[in-house]
Amino acid sequence: MVDRFWALSPLDFRYYGGDKRIFERLYPYVSEDAYIKYQLKVEATLASMLAERDWNVCGKEQASEIIRACSQVTADDVYKEEDKVHHIVRALVNCIQARVSPQARPYVHLFATSNDITDTANALRLKDLTINVILPDLVDLERLLISYAREFAEIPQIGRTHGKHAEPITFGFYLATYADRLLGRIRRIIDGADNLRGKFSGSVGAYNALSLLDQDDPALFEKQLLGKLGLRPSDGSVSTQIVEPEYVTDLAFAIISSFSVLANMADDIRHLHRTEIAEVQEEYEVQDVGSSTMPHKVNPRDFEHVKSMWKATMPRMVTVFMDQISEHQRDLTNSASGRFLIESFVAFDYSVIRLASALKKLNVNRKKMLNNLETSKDRIIAEPLYILLAMKGFSEAYNHVRGLVAESGSTGIPLANLMWKDPTIKHILNELDTYQLAILKDPSKYVGASAQRARVVAQQAEDEITMILSRYVPGIVDDKSLTRLRNERRPSYSYMEPFQQEVVEGSDRVGQHDQTSGSRQEFS
Repeated sequence: MVDRFWALSPLDFRYYGGDKRIFERLYPYVSEDAYIKYQLKVEATLASMLAERDWNVCGKEQASEIIRACSQVTADDVYKEEDKVHHIVRALVNCIQARVSPQARPYVHLFATSNDITDTANALRLKDLTINVILPDLVDLERLLISYAREFAEIPQIGRTHGKHAEPITFGFYLATYADRLLGRIRRIIDGADNLRGKFSGSVGAYNALSLLDQDDPALFEKQLLGKLGLRPSDGSVSTQIVEPEYVTDLAFAIISSFSVLANMADDIRHLHRTEIAEVQEEYEVQDVGSSTMPHKVNPRDFEHVKSMWKATMPRMVTVFMDQISEHQRDLTNSASGRFLIESFVAFDYSVIRLASALKKLNVNRKKMLNNLETSKDRIIAEPLYILLAMKGFSEAYNHVRGLVAESGSTGIPLANLMWKDPTIKHILNELDTYQLAILKDPSKYVGASAQRARVVAQQAEDEITMILSRYVPGIVDDKSLTRLRNERRPSYSYMEPFQQEVVEGSDRVGQHDQTSGSRQEFS
């Protein structure tokens, strides 16, 4: 491909492929080149297992040859071979075998079926992608929401239900609701990633091939192999030819449901940009254009983009659910459809980054928020008036206030004036305390526990994010720690060469013979 404009998908030529920084972070996990490397990582780990003391199927020299070959094979090699044999995993195996001695070739892919390699590699790359890339991006967004929840905890804003003015909240409280929702999704995403499973149980999942190695407990080999990769088999160590699909389905659902939270927030903030609302405004560069014909236009395009990308991605969850069905021990009806799954992760992460970037440039018009609230202040007091009357034992409080609202609408007399002239309730109003009276006089104070809850949610979210990240990076959560997390963590296949050295040294300890220090250098 000459350049990205030869690509078919907008993800490639416009979004993921159109942003160098995002591309460089995602490519090592989501590209086909990366997927082949993850498969090679599984093949290399298999070779090391075969040379270990517990199994002793091949010697250290054969295992080292295979591991070295796995570090050399490229996606281009594999696809050229597939053009000949029309089977992608067999093509990968052939490419490995072509780089090793005849003595090592029998042990390449031994005991494995295709999905032992591909499903395990897919679980490994999705886990790496989620923890190494998506998690720090989500934390960056969550920290921004936490910061804004605190900053705007006291700033009154009219709450809206069904598109209409309802009762006051604070802008910080509004943002805290999204901080809380997103935090819940982050938990689900991490749980989903941690619960991904691999398999090494053969062509029908019954350990047929491995039973020739260990009749008593062939599942032990699978457990040890997956453990080296940081994975587990299914809870019952049982599968068909493929990994039980529910594990990937759960992670995909966590990603898509998180995307829905992002889309909801982006759509809300887009509405707050409306000319007649104008409570927020994203900053734009002077050269940014909002219309090809209207020079004055600036649009909330980043927020609109997040919702639009969600619309393109969310329906794909249906395909993930459909891919749970595979006849008997396996069919190929999920082969093509399953290849598109990774695009949902890419679209999600791109949107997380874009939403965070837009929020960082968001100007909040506090005066406009208060002005919008003031336009409905006379009607806002209907709820606290009804509640206060009911608290004092007024039996028809709700209906009585409804009557006053209707009278205000028909006469144009403010509700605040009518209630003080109503002899039925005036004596009750005179019994109210200072705080209650202040709310009826200034409904912008009728924000309930908005400020308090915004701060509590912000603190709880901050504490939990620190606890979550402590598994991956020590210390406080700040820009430096997130940068360190992004820089230090690498795709699992990056560690193939050190792993090879570990195999060679481990084999020495268990008495494998006929190896010199020169051969170690050759394969390290």
